[in-house]
Amino acid sequence: MAKQREAMTSEVVTDKLNHIYRRLLDNYGIQQWWPADNPFQVMVGAILTQSATWLNVEKAIANLKAAQVLTPSALRKLSLAELSALIHPCGYYNAKARKLKAFAGWLEECCADNLEKLFVLDTDCLRQQLLAVYGIGPETADSIILYAAGKPVFVIDTYTRRISDRIGLVPKSNSYAAYQSLFMDSLPADTELFNEYHALLVCLGKDVCRPRPLCRLCCLGDICRFNEIN
Repeated sequence: MAKQREAMTSEVVTDKLNHIYRRLLDNYGIQQWWPADNPFQVMVGAILTQSATWLNVEKAIANLKAAQVLTPSALRKLSLAELSALIHPCGYYNAKARKLKAFAGWLEECCADNLEKLFVLDTDCLRQQLLAVYGIGPETADSIILYAAGKPVFVIDTYTRRISDRIGLVPKSNSYAAYQSLFMDSLPADTELFNEYHALLVCLGKDVCRPRPLCRLCCLGDICRFNEIN
């Protein structure tokens, strides 16, 4: 009986996640994330977007492009002060400069800047290696794995947590891994699906499901517990 209840719960979660995805897709359309010219730019963006809006990250990346330093070798040659100045728009620029320098140094050591060699690693191995790099946590590592390496892993961010909680899809613990399992155990391991789903949740979180939400504008309002009590 316990196994049957677990299976039913899993099916309910899967149905609800699929329903939410279809409604978000109908409302926002295909997002085709991550906005970048190449995988390395995705990786840099994943670090710069920590505690920053994407608009400011774009400004920082534009500065790196204009200075022609958006390569691992070029970043390694910059001083911390030079790099900090270039990425100033994205905030926490001194800390992020140290993270980018550490990341560029790691790329040289682990794969001689050959991203194809890096991306042939299986997902678990790649994730563990990324997490060992200074300044890279689970969300940043998974963003790199999904959007740069093209491997199926679901990225959990503030928007995903907020929307899940308000709708009532709450895992047993508040950990990153628990929220990630909620999606990955209930959906097929599909890179394109995870890519679009995460991007759509970001759209909803930025536009509507804010800390002070605009519930009247939400395409999920009729299935949201938070909307019902407010």
